[in-house]
Amino acid sequence: MKTKHEPALATPDRSKLHGWMVCCTVLLSFAAGSLLTARLTHLNSVRADNNRVFELMVYHTVPGKVPALESIFRDVSKLQAKHDLHVVGYWVPGGEDPAWANTFIYLVAHPSLDEAKNNWHALHADPAFPEYRDQAAQILEKVDQKYRVDEVYMRPSDFSAMK
Repeated sequence: MKTKHEPALATPDRSKLHGWMVCCTVLLSFAAGSLLTARLTHLNSVRADNNRVFELMVYHTVPGKVPALESIFRDVSKLQAKHDLHVVGYWVPGGEDPAWANTFIYLVAHPSLDEAKNNWHALHADPAFPEYRDQAAQILEKVDQKYRVDEVYMRPSDFSAMK
């Protein structure tokens, strides 16, 4: 009686072994590259210790005076920059919604709330500033003898594109 016995641990074919080694090398290289790329793209992500804040300002004018306030801020913007108040942008809402018809909006980015307060204080102490404040005071809407200016400090969310 003839039987064919093959060893339990057969020597693999060299070409198959080489193929597996190439496949594993490629897979490891891809994984290492992916990890490195992921690490490099998250270098500037927001951390819990980030103190950056944004300040949203909404000025309400007497009817029809938004262009005048816009003109005042065209000049004030130079003083703001001088005192490290980094304005992201100024906006005048479109005419579709009458509730926003007499508003002028801008957004300021601050490194921290403390720096925001210091920079605002420096702007208000500048000898050139009172002239602009007086011009704006004449066209801002008042409610209960207070100027109608909405102001809110905000922090960026962890998934915000603007940090």
